[in-house]
Amino acid sequence: MGTDMTKGRPLPVLLRFTIPLLLGNLFQQFYNMADTIIVGRYVGAGALAAVGSTGIIMFLITGFAQGLTSGFTILTAQRYGAGDTAGVKRSVSAGIFLSAVTTVVLTGFFLAVMDPLLRLMQTPEDIFREAGRYIRIIAAGTAVCVFYNLFSAFLRAVGNSRVPLFFLVFSACLNVALDLALIVGGGMGVEGAALATVLSQAVSAVLCGGYIFLKTPDLMPGAGQWRPHKGDVRRELSIGIPMALQFAITASGGMVMQSAVNQFGSLAVAAYTAAGKLETLVEQGMIALGQAMASYAGQNFGKGDLDRVKKGVRAGMTVTVVYAVMAAVLGTVFLRPAMSLFFAGDISAMMPWARTYMNICVVFFIPLGAIFVYRNVMQGCGYGFLPMAGGIAELLARLVTAVFAMKMGSYVLTCFCHPAAWTAAAVFLWVSYERVIRKAEREKRAEDPPAAF
Repeated sequence: MGTDMTKGRPLPVLLRFTIPLLLGNLFQQFYNMADTIIVGRYVGAGALAAVGSTGIIMFLITGFAQGLTSGFTILTAQRYGAGDTAGVKRSVSAGIFLSAVTTVVLTGFFLAVMDPLLRLMQTPEDIFREAGRYIRIIAAGTAVCVFYNLFSAFLRAVGNSRVPLFFLVFSACLNVALDLALIVGGGMGVEGAALATVLSQAVSAVLCGGYIFLKTPDLMPGAGQWRPHKGDVRRELSIGIPMALQFAITASGGMVMQSAVNQFGSLAVAAYTAAGKLETLVEQGMIALGQAMASYAGQNFGKGDLDRVKKGVRAGMTVTVVYAVMAAVLGTVFLRPAMSLFFAGDISAMMPWARTYMNICVVFFIPLGAIFVYRNVMQGCGYGFLPMAGGIAELLARLVTAVFAMKMGSYVLTCFCHPAAWTAAAVFLWVSYERVIRKAEREKRAEDPPAAF
């Protein structure tokens, strides 16, 4: 039940693949949004600030898992595009093996560093304990995060973006029901929110894995193919580790900004959290397009069709510009209604903090979208280092802006941390993509010299 992305006009192919991913990403955001809305309305603004202050650490956990597993499945997409059925199954075996090993390491590491990270981020003392209780449960569930992302990425690699959506919708609804049962009914507070998130994602992982086992023979290794091939393990690690580090670098930059916001107190943290949820929600279209670009580039690069890769990038950037304008309008118009979802009481004191952040961010949505296009195309072509280096450029820009903001005690300047980082990364990745595609074209010409007359 896969889709061959090496045929058809690039724009319709990308849009058909992106829309289910967008819906899935939106529902995935409901995991965390349900936590924050229910916590904010039924537990209080302090608890919301506690959950929100850990948002970037949660991004570190999920982003690292996404980076690793996306890297582990790039080889699958390339071999699927090349028609190498046996190679596809070998790559799946290697990906499952690597995910199992890294899960053990990541879970222990994340649990060990939580308190130091919260201290490093200057988490306010009045929310420190609740923040720690929430994020430690999320960290303990790293395994379900890794395997849900792995199984979903395997399905996307063969062009199937619909089935993960179906399972995710069900799990998102389950997450809301568990939030209400554990927080409102059970009085568990932030612990209930974290537990609901982990349990819901576990259901998604089981459903995706079961679908691959029962319904996707192109992916399922045979009896003699479960032993991971050393060459495949090396190739998947060479892509997966830089992709995971790129997410880690991005998360580190987010921690810098969270630290800058934390200095303005729990009221600013709560407002920034709620506005940030809306900004993240409208950003999901860009993320979905990037996921589609990775599968598209992987299949076409595996087939050796570089012209089609370039056409896909042009189509992707067209979609990015249109979507960025729409997202900017949505982010501005729906800010107050979104804030009202998170808080039962008067939000007047929080609105200036939230409005300042959102008004600055929406102006820079086009470079944000460009990041996902260029980064994911290079990753789909098997290049891991340059996308990671783009994350370093993003981190440096955010760090410099945050240092100035903290020295000046300026919240407005703090809000420029993300836009500065997006712009720096977009320029770096665009230049890197142009170099990568020219290099690939030279190598292809060298392999396929023109016929003699």
